[in-house]
Amino acid sequence: MPVQPSEQEDEYFAKLEIKKRLELQAKRAQEVVEEEKKRLRELHFMHCPKCGTSLSEEHLEGIAVDVCPACHGIWLDDGELPKLTEGGKGLFGKIRGLFS
Repeated sequence: MPVQPSEQEDEYFAKLEIKKRLELQAKRAQEVVEEEKKRLRELHFMHCPKCGTSLSEEHLEGIAVDVCPACHGIWLDDGELPKLTEGGKGLFGKIRGLFS
């Protein structure tokens, strides 16, 4: 004699199925976000924000800065400006002194 599932049992398995589907959907959404981040990084990394040309890295007072060969823009990464202007030494220190 087959046993008929109860309403509670059906409800329990339905909730498990919904939970699995939601977890799978969240995982897929996270993968899409990660792929988009990777795509954008590849698209924009080491490209000039102004004109889009590939940047070249040059050393200025011992600090590696990114320079655009097309528009001659100089782009600094986080923390590079204080290194260039610290202690009032060098050209950038003198320029910073004018504005302080």
